[in-house]
Amino acid sequence: MGGGNGAKAAQKRERNQLQNAKKGPASQLKSNEASKKLVCEWCHLNMMVTCNRQQLEAHAQKDGKPFEACFPNWQPKSKK
Repeated sequence: MGGGNGAKAAQKRERNQLQNAKKGPASQLKSNEASKKLVCEWCHLNMMVTCNRQQLEAHAQKDGKPFEACFPNWQPKSKK
């Protein structure tokens, strides 16, 4: 006779667990934190790496500080 639905479900669950174990972690928390590398030296606000100079200058003006005081280590992104 054939296997019951419970046995089939258990086999499928085991097969899916093996496939998911090979994929690795699915969380993006580490990559999200890595993308927040720009930090304002004045107010310590984390900024995304994708911010351009215009956005950073707007933040510096909000604080009433010069751009160089807020982001002394900022370098423009290189275009590919």
